[in-house]
Amino acid sequence: MKEIGYRAFRFSISWSRIIPSGRIRDGVNEQGIEFYNNLIDEIISNGMMPYATIFHWDTPQALEDKYGGFLSSEIVDDFYDYADLCFKNFGDRVKYWVTINEPWSLASFAYDSGEHAPGRCSDWVNRACSGGNSATEPYIVSHNLLLIHATAVGLYKKKYKGGKIGITLNSMWFEPYSNSAVDKQAARRALDFMLGWFMDPITYGQYPRSMQTLVGNRLPKFMSNESKLLKGSYDFIGLNYYTATFAKGNAIIDPSRPRYSTDHHVIQIEREVT
Repeated sequence: MKEIGYRAFRFSISWSRIIPSGRIRDGVNEQGIEFYNNLIDEIISNGMMPYATIFHWDTPQALEDKYGGFLSSEIVDDFYDYADLCFKNFGDRVKYWVTINEPWSLASFAYDSGEHAPGRCSDWVNRACSGGNSATEPYIVSHNLLLIHATAVGLYKKKYKGGKIGITLNSMWFEPYSNSAVDKQAARRALDFMLGWFMDPITYGQYPRSMQTLVGNRLPKFMSNESKLLKGSYDFIGLNYYTATFAKGNAIIDPSRPRYSTDHHVIQIEREVT
């Protein structure tokens, strides 16, 4: 990377590596701290700026066992302590922090389709899932992900400063399948359910209106203090972008089998059919 001429090196810190139990009160793995100190020093010695991501989907197994990981609001306090440890140990050299990498991927792939750990979804979606509810759990998890982001940013701004902190989101682009009003609305709605799901809360303190309308009481609500904490909780936004797709409206949805990936009532088509 140095020979190529890169000026930055982005890496992710493993929560379990430095706090094996997930809870700081149970002890810290000093070898894990040393590992990242050595990594950061090596990055800097090679003329690159370290960009550290605090959470990249690897929830400590102990917290999954104790209270269900991101299904419980208890994780907000434990993540606060973990983030504080990172800022304290590495913040003298790391000046660019990412709280979470692609929260959409965790909420969607791990709790709607069950493809990623911990592999939860409705049994009719994927028989391999260990349990779960694709209609509610993705929204609970995303809610807690947003709260850990906001509390970590609040902590950094108040206690540490001296650097920049943000979040890395991911999104496809949705192009209307036709020029019809229905398909144009579908494209906007699909973007709401992917990018807006996280971008709106950290900008406006609430979920997109389309999500509030279509998901209804399955979508958690932010308390006023949480909304205030979320608003403007970033110095920068990272965006991982992979591909685009067409969005077509009037999707036929089975009301007896609600799930996150169909709540937007959009048919996604990878390429135009001629």
